[in-house]
Amino acid sequence: MLADTSPLSLDSIAAGPAARFLREIWEAVGGNPVHLRHLAMTGTGALPSALYVTDLATAAIGAASLAVAELASLRTGAFPLVQIDRRLASFWFLTSLRPQGWSMPPQWDAVAGDYQAADGWIRLHTNAPHHRDAAMSVLKTPVDREAVARAVAKWEAVALETAIIANNGCAATMRMLAEWADHPQGRAVNAEPLLHRATTAGGSQPRWPWLANRPLQGIRVLDLTRILAGPVATRFLAAFGAEVLRIDPYGWEEPGSVPEVVLGKRCARLDLKKADDRLTLERLLTQADVLVHGYRPDALARLGLNAVRRRELNPGLVDVCLDAYGWTGPWCGRRGFDSLIQMSTGIADAGMRAMGRDRPTPLPGQSVDHTTGYLMAAAAIRGLVERLHTGRGSETRASLARTAWLLVSGGSQPTEATPLAPEQPTDWSEAIEHTGWGPARRVRPPASIEGIPMSWDLPAPKLGSSSATWSTGKL
Repeated sequence: MLADTSPLSLDSIAAGPAARFLREIWEAVGGNPVHLRHLAMTGTGALPSALYVTDLATAAIGAASLAVAELASLRTGAFPLVQIDRRLASFWFLTSLRPQGWSMPPQWDAVAGDYQAADGWIRLHTNAPHHRDAAMSVLKTPVDREAVARAVAKWEAVALETAIIANNGCAATMRMLAEWADHPQGRAVNAEPLLHRATTAGGSQPRWPWLANRPLQGIRVLDLTRILAGPVATRFLAAFGAEVLRIDPYGWEEPGSVPEVVLGKRCARLDLKKADDRLTLERLLTQADVLVHGYRPDALARLGLNAVRRRELNPGLVDVCLDAYGWTGPWCGRRGFDSLIQMSTGIADAGMRAMGRDRPTPLPGQSVDHTTGYLMAAAAIRGLVERLHTGRGSETRASLARTAWLLVSGGSQPTEATPLAPEQPTDWSEAIEHTGWGPARRVRPPASIEGIPMSWDLPAPKLGSSSATWSTGKL
């Protein structure tokens, strides 16, 4: 049976979770609610989940796309219609890349995953070598899954979580939704706004070039993000013409995710422990329009690039940053990733109970990461809109834990929800993308903006394949 592709206006689905999520996100980025009438949603079905993941995907991509349409309308005087395909949006929340004749590496390393402790479940995040070393040091085991399982079984979950975190590793005990709501960090982050936003003094009216079908053409985006929300945000900005330059340290690789998220970008390396490379980063920053970063809150400060210094270098900068567990509370600044957030906040436990399983059951894909990425993209574009109006820069702070609360607050998805129609090769773009790893195709874009294609000028490259310069004018 063919999926229903007739558009639904926001008014016609006003009581639905997608519309509720969209309104909350659009309000969080400072959008005018009048503009919501320009967005429609198409398609039926949902990803299998205890929570409304497909509706959140549709809303998050919709808000970012609506921001693109708003930016375009400032130049043309006409607000283009936006349509979001909820089925394609769901696929993009999993993975958009379809390798042709090659395979993506495994997403997780040999010991990452969920383990039974003496009194419950705990997840170890060990993809980064230093995080793996931290966990193995606490457990006193070799990098062997069975050995790790035996060692974890001797610990109480919270005690092991605490020990690994204290050793600069990454782990999360599985808590119930109610436990997280009553946890000091849960109370703190759930009381935060979805996004912390503020305008900044200084700056001037920008003189950006303008192409009617590429609203972000000429916008320079400095990308200091890794795994996964930040790269999703900057990939979206690249889809509408932004020049995105990603900076990584030497030796850093993310084989299981990089081909997915570097589409449309140039990727360079710098060693920020070296004075010359820090100076290069500062020079890049002075010429950027948008900075997207996912470092821990004090990391840039240790490099001499705290918020005050960034603003000194670039008064009109649109500064968008990400934290894992929120910006207040006892866990403020704690290391974390989507899979850990789902354990801490009760999402994995809720999935286990809803699906009748006996082990943690997370959301389909890294859905908290993807949602946060589109929130950050929407915030960045709205920051550009506000800069055009006022000349002022802006700062926006997002967190994975607060995004998780947005999803949880939408309630439980019925177990009898209609599934998505199976993916077909016709869901893929016809063009072959010549990535740095081999040929691939992408799932067709989930957003359709009247007169403005969602397309990328560059294929996904390998990390470190470009120089640390803007393509239009070297430093």
